[in-house]
Amino acid sequence: MKGLRVRGKIWIEGPEGTFLGYGRMVLLERIREYGSISAAARSMNMSYKHAWDLVESMNRQAGKPLVETTVGGKGGGGARLTPEGEKWLALFRKLLKHLETFLEKETGLLPG
Repeated sequence: MKGLRVRGKIWIEGPEGTFLGYGRMVLLERIREYGSISAAARSMNMSYKHAWDLVESMNRQAGKPLVETTVGGKGGGGARLTPEGEKWLALFRKLLKHLETFLEKETGLLPG
């Protein structure tokens, strides 16, 4: 049948369940873009608490922080990706590309 495609998702699991998946990847990218967990959460229509919990979970499971925060003050607080966070983000992007290549290949095997 025309229009059929093989689909799939990929994520990395750790001791707490999901360590890194598509949504968490976007959250990390938005934290890098905005320099703020709060702004990143708003851009994703996510509560600050949920975003904070995801960041804390990723930091714990990685054994090294992926995101570092600074306490607010006169200039306000902020957040930034650590080199470890950048490393995991690049790795997950690479995994996504491999998955896309695999899915395209498998879609080519469908009859039709």
